Amino acid sequence: MIIMINGAFGSGKTTIAHSLCDSLPGTMLFDPEEVGYMLRNVIPEDRKRLEAPEGDFQDLDLWRELTVEVGGRLIERYQTDLIVPMTIRKQEYLTTIIEGFKQKGQDVMHFCLMASKETIHERLRGRGEEENNWCFMQTDDCLLAYETGNFGTYLDTEGKTIEELTSAIVGTLQKQTSEG
Repeated sequence: MIIMINGAFGSGKTTIAHSLCDSLPGTMLFDPEEVGYMLRNVIPEDRKRLEAPEGDFQDLDLWRELTVEVGGRLIERYQTDLIVPMTIRKQEYLTTIIEGFKQKGQDVMHFCLMASKETIHERLRGRGEEENNWCFMQTDDCLLAYETGNFGTYLDTEGKTIEELTSAIVGTLQKQTSEG
């Protein structure tokens, strides 16, 4: 199984992903950003500008392909379920990744963490992000995409603890498993 944790930068994805790994024995964290960082360092600038003119590695077709391939290989090699935290706001990219995982025979659960712009910016400042950096600049686009698209099971993170959110996800997974 693949458990995707989506949301704007500062929504709590990585913190919740780590908490889920602690709560769900036999899981492994797989952060597709690492694939993106690798591609950013490997692909020559002129080629990156052609495919991803705004500098977002998610615009690279190879990032989406490798995210699915690496995730599938991790499951195959280590016989584990994956927890995948990643901010994905473009519906077509999310669909491509989810469908790719499903073609590899994986069940996919997708959770989207929601919070107000003010809360997200407060959290970003709290973790040391500088105003007007990439994370801050993506907030409005992320929130609009999540409000107008179909991004799985939504979880409001306002005023909730990591334990409460982790428990809600685990409960949803258990319910889905017992129904499936």
